[in-house]
Amino acid sequence: MSFFGLDCVRKKERELERKIRANDREYNLSFKYATNAIKTSKYNFFTFLPLNLFEQFQRIANAYFLFLLVLQVIPQISSLSWFTTVVPLILVLTVTAAKDATDDINRHRSDNRVNNRKVQVLIDRKLRSEKWMNVQVGDIIKLENNQFVTADLLLLSSSEPLNLVYIETAELDGETNLKVRQALPVTGDLGDDIEKLADFNGETVNTHAHTQFFHIDRLMNVLVIFIFGFLAFMCSVLAIGNYIWEKNEGSQFTVFLPRLEDDPAFSSFLTFWSYVIILNTVVPISLYVSVEIIRLGNSFYIDWDRKMYYAHNDTPAEARTTTLNEELGQIKYVFSDKTGTLTQNIMIFNKCTINGKCYGDVYDYTGQRLEINEYTDTVDFSFNPLADSRFVFHDHSLVEAVKLENTEVHAFFRLLALCHTVMAEEKKEGELFYQAQSPDEGALVTAARNFGFVFRSRTPDSISIVEMGKQCNYELLAILDFNNVRKRMSVIVRSPEGKLSLYCKGADTIIYERLHQSCSKLMDVTTEHLNEFAGDGLRTLALAYKDLDEEYFNQWIQRHHEANTALEDREDKLDQLYEEIEKDLLLLGATAIEDKLQDGVPQTIEQLSKADIKIWVLTGDKQETAENIGYSCNLLREEMNDVFIISGNSLEDVQQELRNARTSMKPDAAENSEFLPEMDKGVKVVTDEVVNGEYGLVINGHSLAYALEHSLELEFLRTACMCKAVICCRVTPLQKAQVVELVKKYKKAVTLAIGDGANDVSMIKAAHIGVGISGQEGMQAVLSSDYSFAQFRFLQRLLLVHGRWSYLRMCKFLRYFFYKNFTFTFVHFWFAFFCGFSAQTVYDEWFITLYNLMYTALPVLGMSLFDQDVNDVWSFQHPQLYVPGQLNLYFSKKSFFKCALHSCYSSLVLFFIPYAAMYDTVRDDGKDIADYQSFALLTQTCLLFAVSIQLGFEMSYWTAVNTIFVLGSLVMYFAVTFTMYSNGMFTILPSAFPFIGTARNSLNQPNVWLTIFLTSILCVLPVITNRFLMIQLCPTINDKVMFKVRQAKATPAPPTQRARIRRTSSRRSGYAFSHAQGYGDLVTSGRFLRRPALTRSSGFTHVGRTTTSFSPMGRSAGYSPTGRPQNNKVPNVEVTSLQMYRTITDSAP
Repeated sequence: MSFFGLDCVRKKERELERKIRANDREYNLSFKYATNAIKTSKYNFFTFLPLNLFEQFQRIANAYFLFLLVLQVIPQISSLSWFTTVVPLILVLTVTAAKDATDDINRHRSDNRVNNRKVQVLIDRKLRSEKWMNVQVGDIIKLENNQFVTADLLLLSSSEPLNLVYIETAELDGETNLKVRQALPVTGDLGDDIEKLADFNGETVNTHAHTQFFHIDRLMNVLVIFIFGFLAFMCSVLAIGNYIWEKNEGSQFTVFLPRLEDDPAFSSFLTFWSYVIILNTVVPISLYVSVEIIRLGNSFYIDWDRKMYYAHNDTPAEARTTTLNEELGQIKYVFSDKTGTLTQNIMIFNKCTINGKCYGDVYDYTGQRLEINEYTDTVDFSFNPLADSRFVFHDHSLVEAVKLENTEVHAFFRLLALCHTVMAEEKKEGELFYQAQSPDEGALVTAARNFGFVFRSRTPDSISIVEMGKQCNYELLAILDFNNVRKRMSVIVRSPEGKLSLYCKGADTIIYERLHQSCSKLMDVTTEHLNEFAGDGLRTLALAYKDLDEEYFNQWIQRHHEANTALEDREDKLDQLYEEIEKDLLLLGATAIEDKLQDGVPQTIEQLSKADIKIWVLTGDKQETAENIGYSCNLLREEMNDVFIISGNSLEDVQQELRNARTSMKPDAAENSEFLPEMDKGVKVVTDEVVNGEYGLVINGHSLAYALEHSLELEFLRTACMCKAVICCRVTPLQKAQVVELVKKYKKAVTLAIGDGANDVSMIKAAHIGVGISGQEGMQAVLSSDYSFAQFRFLQRLLLVHGRWSYLRMCKFLRYFFYKNFTFTFVHFWFAFFCGFSAQTVYDEWFITLYNLMYTALPVLGMSLFDQDVNDVWSFQHPQLYVPGQLNLYFSKKSFFKCALHSCYSSLVLFFIPYAAMYDTVRDDGKDIADYQSFALLTQTCLLFAVSIQLGFEMSYWTAVNTIFVLGSLVMYFAVTFTMYSNGMFTILPSAFPFIGTARNSLNQPNVWLTIFLTSILCVLPVITNRFLMIQLCPTINDKVMFKVRQAKATPAPPTQRARIRRTSSRRSGYAFSHAQGYGDLVTSGRFLRRPALTRSSGFTHVGRTTTSFSPMGRSAGYSPTGRPQNNKVPNVEVTSLQMYRTITDSAP
């Protein structure tokens, strides 16, 4: 294969066009196009330090502490040494820089790995091996099978027939299905002839191409702003106090404290800035770094969780972001796709109805329908050498009808073999591999293949199939492709006999509107069959055809060509022509494809429902299918008081149906929506309304379009939010995103969207949190998500365990972090009233420096990484534990102010108890102990014990690590204190270590330890009292469950009960094509080279009307777009209720 390399251009000014010549590097270099080297890194060796520091000082906390450092170098202001601010600031900057450097090094490695891949480039009429980074614009390169592509390319020629190539874009968009591309006819003849390619002088002209904060973070930002305001208030109070003190008392101290100027106002101004420095610990510089460390640790827990690992396809759970873990513990609304998310997206041809007769069920000799299991006999397809051995079907009567050459049955499977955009690949004689745009199409074409109508190959203007052993070539005249509006697909072909026919398949409601009136009776019977299929939750397609008049078709195809080449309104003109010809169709029947539920879906939905999480399913399937799946997966339950169906065809009808539903749920409901008094960015927040009982809501896409209009959106939202479950069916990807945005806009709640396909990307991006399922539809949803895993059932563990623990830990961390910092700071405030507002510190400078870095850092991180109120088993046993997170009960503005009041109380105790204990006190030997240094040591020791004991009360789950962190920090404090206050340190640097001998002279006194014990008890006494009264009088759900845990410690937790899966049998079913545009334009493209297809033997034994003996059985066939066998029964493995494998018997050749 030869390619003409193109590349992006880095331009300084707007371009109108770009000119590129092949094999002319000198010409292309004159335009100064960008190189082909990939660069995703941000820094290099020289720019890392300045750029990283610039980025870090854009954060307000870091900039604030840099400002403090400047103030500290002013002697008239600062009473603290510079290192008290420099050391914490440097540590924070270093940790952040190390993290950024590590990330950038990984990006550099990734870039180098891609840039250094080798490729063959045509240079000076010879193929040379070059690195991809050295490929230049206009170079012709040669690619071979399974070779990576790291540039934008224009295909010149291919060694494959018709100059086709199949590319996999997994590294670009995650899609594993092969995409088809074709070379231009004018360049296709170049082949791999080096001389021709070297002489190629083509030129291309390219026209110019146009090129969320979350709850905890928002709350933290608000609180930090409040803290800044409170800091300014405290400094102002102390500055005013200094002014009053200087005016009344300051002059009496000039003998002891001589100063050049005696201006109380100027002294007050300097005091304000001095206290800004001293009280700076009220602004938590290390808060954001600690939060990032906690989030990173909790993200690793998700990545490492073996219970969220799916061994079937070797897929672990992945936290693709580290900033949303605690938000997982606050989810109120889950928006889920159906196909591939709740279901497996492995399509199985299960049943069909042809000319009024239903096939696929199995009956015994009495006429009773039997349940199909892995022991049910399967149809023998050995008569068909081209059959897919993975295909399984049980109803022998259908293959019998095929062999008897039933006209309608043959027409049915002929339609399936012709009406599609599947690409066939035949590497060996008789070994066919299908590349399908959607699993539905692949399953249908595979079914036709096994029943004797084998799609073999295609060209732009023909389709080759084998009909019961006979090779047939159909002339492909037009493809009327599928899209989200049409919801159907048609092909116009000419048979080998010269007969013109249109074959159409699509949604039954769409096909029914276009049927000839003579099909009314057949339509009624087919509708009954569709209702039966719906009882099994099957996805349906209706099939129809019509014979075309030659004269009319010639006139129509001429108008089609004109519309197809129109420069304006092309799509509208084509749609009108499609509508015109797709009329008066004759109904053939319908297919029913099974898309099984994933394992554990009903149990997961039941658990999430118990956690008061409302689940909305947004699917492209028709109403009956979605409704039936809703019952199957426990989203809708028979115990519900009512399930409302919204299907109005006008704005007024939809509005009335919504009002009727709301009145049924809450008869006394007000006409207008109720709003919370607070506003969120100027938008009112709709309140939650309590209803008696449980209700469900099902709304179709047509009605949803009206419900999402501005005049009706609040009515829809209010009614839907009163329901326990909501199903929106026949919705487009845009409508999915609109529904999510509506809830985000008016509900004060955290939303999560989960899906597996490209059509779910908009919904995933619209929600606060996006979860991608790595399933059969590629990886686009995963690449757009915040979290990913392989099965929907893992969602309950992500939310009820990891999410709840992360939220609980983060809230405990914030409460304790603010408590310890506020308590530390407020003691300075009280001391100011006893030191003449002189900005003298109450603690030793080294204690101030090491308090947050060494003495209290590890204990709080240990709690934030390892704490849990109950284990994962009890979390599943009591999903109601999740509710406090939805209500923000663990940390809010109210909790913050409670924390501040508690800190204020503790600071009063920590200052005045040691002050009173040392006032006029002497040592055992009669020497004075009431000096500043001894008081400072006693106060800081009391503080450290008080906050450590408080941390112990906060922790619910003690581990060896937590214990070592807490006790080790206390040991570290005494070791550092005795070292800092030793004679040796004073001798080395007297000015930095003035507290010589204070530790050994004070801490050997019994009254000092008694004071420490008394202050510790008084600090935690209100906490103990409050918790005792709350547990006794109004225990929370956490208190109740933890009490059960203590009672049941000696016995294991009871196993989770499996919920019974309920089904109905009265609901219609539906289908879903891929939401992407079809391949019709490519297949029929005039740019295809008309190379004849390879001549193949049919490999088919024609059996005519010969029959084979069969047992009266029926059902079904499996297809996977990846080509892997499905539903293989694992030998010697016990079958569980959630995993039923069917036996697949390879047909004898």
